[in-house]
Amino acid sequence: MIENKWKQDFPQLNGDFYYFDSAATSLKPEIVINSVNYYNRELSSNINRGMYDKSQKATELYEESRKTIAKFINAKNDEIIFTRGTTASLNFVASAYGLTNLTADDEILTSELEHHSSVLPWINVASKTKAKLKYIELEKPGKITIEAFKKAITNKTKVVAINYVSNVMGYIVPIKEIVEIAHKHNAIVIVDGAQAVQHIPVDVKALDVDFFAFSGHKMLGPTGIGVLYGKQELLEKIKPIEFGGDMTIDVEKNSFGWKVSPTKFEAGTMPIAGAIGLKTAVDYLTNIGIDKVSEYTKDLYNYFLNQVEMIKGLIIYNPNSDANIFTFNLENVPSHDAISFFAEKNIALRAGQHCAKLIHDYLNINASLRGTIYIYNTYEEIDFLVETIKEAIDYFKKLGF
Repeated sequence: MIENKWKQDFPQLNGDFYYFDSAATSLKPEIVINSVNYYNRELSSNINRGMYDKSQKATELYEESRKTIAKFINAKNDEIIFTRGTTASLNFVASAYGLTNLTADDEILTSELEHHSSVLPWINVASKTKAKLKYIELEKPGKITIEAFKKAITNKTKVVAINYVSNVMGYIVPIKEIVEIAHKHNAIVIVDGAQAVQHIPVDVKALDVDFFAFSGHKMLGPTGIGVLYGKQELLEKIKPIEFGGDMTIDVEKNSFGWKVSPTKFEAGTMPIAGAIGLKTAVDYLTNIGIDKVSEYTKDLYNYFLNQVEMIKGLIIYNPNSDANIFTFNLENVPSHDAISFFAEKNIALRAGQHCAKLIHDYLNINASLRGTIYIYNTYEEIDFLVETIKEAIDYFKKLGF
């Protein structure tokens, strides 16, 4: 067993609280909380607009955050746009690129694995441009394979909108190979990386993705801050869709121009504290090492699987998840009934469709329970979770479920 050296860094875990809801939102280490508080307490100034010391310092920290995040995913600084989250990033690409570049002769390729943030913007684009929306056929138990992707893509495909890791199934999609095939068909690839960057190393240059989006709050950072990576040549061609302070130049009564990327996409007052906090979160993960994070959490996940594989009355839909996400139900028990039992034991899980109805339709279930294992979880917590699962099964059986 690998020793946990990190749980003590998370003040949310004081007392008997068992947090397995990291796929929704991760906890925040003290150092991230302190960096956000530092901005709010000591600076609390806008960026790029003041010559006084506090504004200059805020601007410096904000741009340092961009540099740190660019290095984290091997991008250029100017290829990093700050947003409010993955949802905002993916909607931006659909609106700024999709609505202006697609026609009724084109196809958009996606999958039933997608989070709503990855698929709904393209349903909207398809409805407005009359482009055809197509879905890659999944292979059991719910994976995207290269073979299935090759069957789905055509010379009419102009956009591939796909996740790197599903927030329900937790399987890693072969993005590098998909990008190679897509580019041969002259299609661009937009990747939802919200469940990837906190679990596996991401190199956007090696993957050759065109756009890559993720959120701070799923990788130990604050809420309200997200990142969109875009290839520089694409960002230069795309026009902004929000207009206001700091992104403009040459404003006249009937016309205006805009600055270069990324500034032209960051109109108004940005989530400055969030960007600073995200830098600290990235530094924290970098200091540990994503490989070490993956090793520890995978060991915990395997420990969990070994204990639950023989439990009768437990249905796990995604055995051998790559991102330590376990999606399950108690036999004959609605997930929203089951979740109450776990909540009473101070176990944080998620019940519902997890903003991913299409994969639930594929699994032929209405809803599910979902848990995630991350660096602040321990073997003792896994033991408690497993015992609670057994207790819950017995409890609902006695009630006649």
